[in-house]
Amino acid sequence: MPETTRTIVLTGASDGIGAVAARKLAGPGTDLILVGRSANKLAPIASETGARSFTADFSELAQVRELADSIASALDSIDVLMNNAGGTFDPKNRTADGHEPNFQIDHLAPFLLTNLLRERLAAAGSSLVLNTSSVGNLAGSIDLDDLDFEKRRAFGLRAYGTAKLMNILFTRGIAERWSDDKIYSAAVHPGPAATSFGRDSKFIGLAYRSPLTRFVTITPDQGAAPLIELAQRGADPAINGVYFSRHKANGLQNPQARNESLIDGLWERSAELVGLT
Repeated sequence: MPETTRTIVLTGASDGIGAVAARKLAGPGTDLILVGRSANKLAPIASETGARSFTADFSELAQVRELADSIASALDSIDVLMNNAGGTFDPKNRTADGHEPNFQIDHLAPFLLTNLLRERLAAAGSSLVLNTSSVGNLAGSIDLDDLDFEKRRAFGLRAYGTAKLMNILFTRGIAERWSDDKIYSAAVHPGPAATSFGRDSKFIGLAYRSPLTRFVTITPDQGAAPLIELAQRGADPAINGVYFSRHKANGLQNPQARNESLIDGLWERSAELVGLT
């Protein structure tokens, strides 16, 4: 490999904007590591891009821990970690770990993975953690005493929006805690890409399959473009803690997104729930 090769780890690479990003980021200057839930779906993307691949189901935190061990064993350092895996899920279907699925799959799992890979990120000298969020964060509401929606009513968009809001708070938590190691972080709303997004949520999935969807969605290539741009930009302190709405910095975000007590509280509660304390 060339001396300037960068190592990029991309989750959610099996299809949609993740698969597009994998194809665009692959090349002689990149050591690309792909992660997906389905080995069968991931294999052709890995073959096409020449990437190494790992599988893990984020609805089981034990698999996330095994994934982190496998990646850490395979790599000396990570230049860019793209936390792109996730989706929108029926809140009634609890995970194997007993959590509300949007909370676990979209937030807890990448939180755990990123923390377990911190040493590899620090070893790069400077690195970027890029979290795929959503404008849906505007519909979110974080209650540190009810992260799993056991007390509150958890309809689909609210639960999903809350998890996407957590992605932004996690981004700012990294920015505040890991800058001394030159680990920087940004979050991005890729836009309403016409992908398999929403397949695990009856209401949102139905909306995405509507014939009218083509009038309000963008292509997977367009959706992947902001992720690709930020990944190529890499560890830039100027974007540390920034939430992008597609290519625009400081996109529309929930007022809770800048609440310092929530940023700290979410980090602490998440660490407790995944056994990092």
